[in-house]
Amino acid sequence: MKKIFFSIALITLIFLTSAIKNSTKKIDAKIYNLNEDIRLLNEKYELVLLDHNYLSSPKKLDEYQKKFFENDLITTDIVDIEEINFIKNKILINKSKEAFEK
Repeated sequence: MKKIFFSIALITLIFLTSAIKNSTKKIDAKIYNLNEDIRLLNEKYELVLLDHNYLSSPKKLDEYQKKFFENDLITTDIVDIEEINFIKNKILINKSKEAFEK
């Protein structure tokens, strides 16, 4: 009787061990795939950030202005910029420094 109980317990433990190993392998594969996806996305993010920083630098923007717009753009003092509000089909133009302090 002891031999039968021991052999059933041993077979049950072997099956449970193999089931646990298989599920662990699947989880490890998912973790590996997610880590690879994260690594690739981080590389893309770094490239996009570099591209954005390079293209939007003041020096580069000045080069684009000279190359594409030539004399179409002019410099403006920030105090001269006006705020336009549309309220119930009316146009309100504010020319105050408060708009720039928001």
